[in-house]
Amino acid sequence: MKLPYEWQIGWRYTRAGKRTTGNGFISFIALVSMSGIALGVAALIVVLSVMNGFQEQVRDRMLSVLAHIEIFSPTGSMPDWQRTAFEARRNPAVIGAAPYVDAQALLTRQDAVSGVALRGVEPSLEPQVSDIDKDMKAGRLTDLQPGTFNIVLGADLAANLGVSAGDKITLVAPEGSLTPAGMLPRLKQFTVSGVFESGHYEYDSTLALINIHDAEVLFRVTAPTGVRLRLKDMQQAPRVARELSHTLSGDLYIRDWTQQNKTWFSAVKIEKRMMFVILTLIIAVAAFNLVSSLVMTVTNKQADIAILRTLGAQPGSIMKIFFIQGITIGFIGTASGVALGCLIAWSIPWLVPMIEHLFGVQFLPPSVYFINELPSELVASDVIRIGIIAFIMSAVATLYPSWRGAKVRPAEALRYE
Repeated sequence: MKLPYEWQIGWRYTRAGKRTTGNGFISFIALVSMSGIALGVAALIVVLSVMNGFQEQVRDRMLSVLAHIEIFSPTGSMPDWQRTAFEARRNPAVIGAAPYVDAQALLTRQDAVSGVALRGVEPSLEPQVSDIDKDMKAGRLTDLQPGTFNIVLGADLAANLGVSAGDKITLVAPEGSLTPAGMLPRLKQFTVSGVFESGHYEYDSTLALINIHDAEVLFRVTAPTGVRLRLKDMQQAPRVARELSHTLSGDLYIRDWTQQNKTWFSAVKIEKRMMFVILTLIIAVAAFNLVSSLVMTVTNKQADIAILRTLGAQPGSIMKIFFIQGITIGFIGTASGVALGCLIAWSIPWLVPMIEHLFGVQFLPPSVYFINELPSELVASDVIRIGIIAFIMSAVATLYPSWRGAKVRPAEALRYE
């Protein structure tokens, strides 16, 4: 099928040769514009993929330790936790429920002292609401039997205290005991029965687990603090929490995981938006280069335009020629950028460790970023959105040069030819 002459001429201008100095320079400017669009699109895809991966990794590692929903009493004690767990399990979105006791304490061994978030758990039910049993590096979660006063520590916490499985440590409870000598801290010796590593530095360095009955004895409480739930789909946690607030009996507080880490997730979302805006400016700069290259093409091709006009071409056809040239450059640049960005984003999981190994650097210290590897999650919707925006900006950039080409007057253009 023979294409209209506007398309043929527009594509021919796009791949103009270097027979003259002017054509060669214009071709170079067009190549720079195309490369700028491609690099901008690729950079935006890679950055957003890394941010998506970072958010997903941190979220998943958080939720391997945290519950999707927590239900607790304003009094700090829930004697009838079984009924609450039963009522919660009646919701089809809930797949697991387990009681817990939350407290703060100090762990000491020789000269090492560390504050910890202490959690009393039921070993037989805890796997329903967390993945700690799968994250065990040493020992088993089932070793936390009532009366044994065993304790499971996060990997970084164990390293800070210099202990491993089988060692003894001393736990200092915040509530003291009243004696004739005054208020004395309550001390209890525990045996380290296991070490877990969730991959999330904050919890690996601050969380310790003991049996829920040992926690009740140690902190002098008669019932669990509350019930932790796991859902089929973590993204539905806010909706399920609202539903449970209407179906559970009693005066209870309900908190989902998005509320527990609301500040962090909001900050990541804002950062992602700002990075999108900032990196889109790179594409805008490349689009301005496209304007300059097309303006130079129009200036260089004034004689061609005049001849076409004398042969009967309408101003709209002349405008279409340069518009086709511009969107062709924009399309090739956008497509190249999408391909390059997807390739780099897909290669990050093995490319970054190779660079770290070669140069002896670490891009993500776990004590700062919670994770120790650079993740990447390529989201199709992000890629499509970036491609569409880049192409639209390229198309808009062609409007003024195309309009200027359509305004060329044949008599003036041919006067000095």
